[in-house]
Amino acid sequence: MIEVLDMLLKLSQDVKTIKAYLLNSHRSRLEQFNDEWIDGQDVMQTLHISKRTLQSLRDSGTLPYSRINGKFYYKVSDMEALLDSNYSPSKSKHYGDQ
Repeated sequence: MIEVLDMLLKLSQDVKTIKAYLLNSHRSRLEQFNDEWIDGQDVMQTLHISKRTLQSLRDSGTLPYSRINGKFYYKVSDMEALLDSNYSPSKSKHYGDQ
């Protein structure tokens, strides 16, 4: 009888562990989605650009997007790639060098 209770207790702990893992996994995917996609308003605020400039970036294919029910969404990684591709490093490595 004690062996059965021990087995049930261990099984209960295993189920709790699996449940915690699944909840954490689900939460991670939601957080990842929220981190990866942002809407146009967030893009405009982040890049300090106007609605028209954002439309030009879409129209030219410079900034890929997804459109759902008339609302545009952008991948953060695409924004980072755009910034990286337009990066101009400083000509001098140290500010004090002359």
